[in-house]
This record gives sequence, structure tokens and C-alpha cells, in this order.
Amino acid sequence: MAADALSRRGSNQDMTMHKPGSDQAADNPHAAMTNAAAEPVDHRADFAPAQLNALVSDVIEQAMQLGASAVEAGVSGHRGLSATVRMGQVETVEHHRDRSLSISVYKGQRKGSASCGDLRPQSIRDTVQRALDIATFTEPDACAGLVDAAMLATEFPDLDLWHPRELSAAQLIERAMEMEQAGRDVDARIHNSEGASAGFDQSVSAYGNSHGFCAAQSGTSFFESLALVAAEPASPHSMQRDYDWDNRRRFEDLLDARELGRNAAHRTLRRLGARSARTTRAPVLFTPDVARSLLGHLVAACSGGALYRQASFLLDQVGQQLFPEFVNIEERPQLPGAPGSASYDHDGVATGRHNALVSTGKLQRYVLGGYAARRLGLETTGNAGGVRNLLIHPGQDSQQSLLQQMGTGLVVNELMGQGVNTVTGDYSRGASGFWIENGEIAYPVQELTIAGNLRDMFANLLALGNDVDLRGNVQTPSWLIREMTIAGDAG
Repeated sequence: MAADALSRRGSNQDMTMHKPGSDQAADNPHAAMTNAAAEPVDHRADFAPAQLNALVSDVIEQAMQLGASAVEAGVSGHRGLSATVRMGQVETVEHHRDRSLSISVYKGQRKGSASCGDLRPQSIRDTVQRALDIATFTEPDACAGLVDAAMLATEFPDLDLWHPRELSAAQLIERAMEMEQAGRDVDARIHNSEGASAGFDQSVSAYGNSHGFCAAQSGTSFFESLALVAAEPASPHSMQRDYDWDNRRRFEDLLDARELGRNAAHRTLRRLGARSARTTRAPVLFTPDVARSLLGHLVAACSGGALYRQASFLLDQVGQQLFPEFVNIEERPQLPGAPGSASYDHDGVATGRHNALVSTGKLQRYVLGGYAARRLGLETTGNAGGVRNLLIHPGQDSQQSLLQQMGTGLVVNELMGQGVNTVTGDYSRGASGFWIENGEIAYPVQELTIAGNLRDMFANLLALGNDVDLRGNVQTPSWLIREMTIAGDAG
């Protein structure tokens, strides 16, 4: 079994940006295609950015006229279709179409927020009034308010994230059927399925505030997934499951349905015969699927909410060595076509001002929105709403080379449970994967617990692979960690 086959693929999604009032915002067709040669279908009535910008501006004006000292508001719309099949039969076909409005108003340093899903004029007026009423009764907060106008985005490049294509329910069902059948045909031991799904989503949103900022953003997402179940004929009750999935902005970029089905089957079959391992301390390799969560824990500990609550093991650690010197982690928030690209954050602040998070192993900054920055006496990093296209620079080694470096240890490709404490950094999670001996896979393992401390895990990162999964908002290769506690069989 090739070591690189130990990883799954994953993705995340975000939306693309358009400058209000520009030709790009006004003239973007926002059309869906029934197929590659079809005429566009106009969905401007549902999703025109200029229409949403106008609605946001009107909501802000209403709130200001009713006594707010500052206002911010957002409107979004989504539409999509998905189909799920199981064992050759259609289980669900779901169409969704929704809109929503959220508004935050400030009366000095008192804040009130309200939201609604009904965008009729009277409902909007009621929502604005409710936000104002709430602001009347909340306690003053010295850190409440909009970000400084000078920090707001003024440039809105085309980030190439809007690629609409209309797919019918019949087309999605056919794709899901093809995916599942390809997986079931791989081996007779694939005896059941948890279902195959295919679908798409289109979204458009607008954000504005009383500084005069107003901008719209749009994005498309196409997705597919399959989970299969296998068992050996001699032990039909010892079943294993695994899955594969894909998520892209362009339909044409999706992994071929039959290939995804075969991948899901092979990943399920490799789990057959899984058993526990002896309790020990040994090196652990996290495949990109699960290494992404380690970067997620880093971001959580660096985020403003955890810091101003003093609930982070990284409090006062900017400038300190967290990783070995070969580790560099940065955001690329305006990368064209990428899952998390955006030209402004949820406060309207321009992205891309503070890209490096870790440089030569040292923590360079925290991850802050406007409110958290004020609580900490710092400046926003343009991260209201989270990080965008966070990448740890890859190493030169293949996954097989990392296994040779490991010698004997554990490859983790699935994690379970939530045993991570960002206050202390303590880490303990259920795991499954493969036991490695002499740099090769010895057997699949399950029902293990791996434990350590995030600070030690970061410091003891031995090597990074070259197998980066670029489809997620958090992008990482495999991580090889020097040693962790592996709890399994006592004997």
C-alpha cells in the first residue's frame, strides 16, 4: 500500500468579493448553466450584489434615523440543490433557498443585535427596532463599536470564486449513483453503503456600516461524498467504514465520480482487520486530513476571544519560539480561486495586512478582529470571522520518506472526541490508523488514544511532508511528531 494513499482529501468554502458600484458588481451575470453549452439562467432577482448593497444601505439609514450612533448590517442569500442515494436507491433530494438579515446597532457604547429571515419591508423595520431596543438595555462596553474607517477595505480584486452552473436533480442523482456503484464494484467485501451525495451551492452576501463602507461577495461550491462499509466473509460482524469527498468552486474541477467511489472503497478495505496496539510512547505521523486540526488548535489558542478571556496557553507568547526553525505558517487571504479568499473580513477590514503567523518557528502575531483587538489593546489583524487560506509551508519529504524516518510508530488518519484544552494545551483524542514497523505499514489499528501537550507537540515537530492538501481553508501536509503517548492494550 502506498503511503501517500493514507490521506483523504478535504475542503472548505468561502465567497468571492466585488466592489460596490463597480462594473464588476453591477454586471456580473450571476447565471447558472444547465450544462456546459447551455444558455445562462438569470438569478439576479435572488442574488444581485447591487440589490443586496442597496438593502444594506437602506437598513443602515433606517437605524441611524431612529437614533443609532453607529450601525453595521449584513444580508445574505443562498440557493442550492443536493441529492443522496444509498444502495442504488434515491434517499433524498433537497433544494434550499434562503435569505437573512443581521444588524448590530450602537447607542454610544451600548450594542444591540437582531436578525431575521424575512426581508419584507415591515419585517426589516421590526428587526431594526428590536436591535435598537436591545441596545437600550445592554450595559456599556468600552470596546464596543465599529473599527476605524481608515482600516476598511478600499480595493476589491476579482478573486475568481464565482463559477455558477445549474445542475438538475436528475444529473446529481446520476452522479451519486455512479459514485456509489464504482465503490461497490471494487470488491465483494464492500457490502453496504452509508450513502453517496452530490450537490451545489451558490451564495451572495453584502456587508456595510455607517462609516460608508458597503461591499458584496459571492461564491459557488460543488461537492460530492461517499461512505462505504466492508467486512470479511469469515467475520461479518467486524465491519469497517471509511469515506472520500471533494469540494470545489468549479464543477469541472471535481474529482471524477468513479475515481472518488474507488478511493472510498480502497480506504474502507484497508481498515479490515484493525486491532488495538500496545500502550507505549512512539513517534506519530498525522496525515493532512487530521494535521489540519492541529493548525486549528493553534489558531484557536491565538484567537482574540481566548486571549482576552485568558483561556489560552499562548497568552503573551508573540515573539516566542513555538516550533522548530523550519516551520513557517502564513495566510494568503487574496489568493485567486482559493477556498478562503476574501478582500475584507467580517468587520470590513482589508485582509492581507498581516500574513505571517509563524516565521522560523516563532509566533509573529495573534488572530484578531476589531473587538478583540480593542480588548487586548492591540490592532486588528483583519481576522474577524477567522483565518483565510492558512498554509504551513511544506517540506521536501514524501509520506513514505516520513515513515522511513519514523521507523516504528503510529500513522493517524482519523481522530475522535474533543479532548483538547486550549487553556493548558493538554491534548487527548481517540485515534485510528496504521501501525508502522521498519518504515512500512504492519497492520491497521483502532480504539487507541493519543495524548500529549500542544506546546510539546509543536516543539517536537520533526518533519513536514510534501503532500499538502490545498483544497481546504487550512492547508497542511503530513506532520511527523517525535513522540506521544499511545494508549491501547495494556499487554
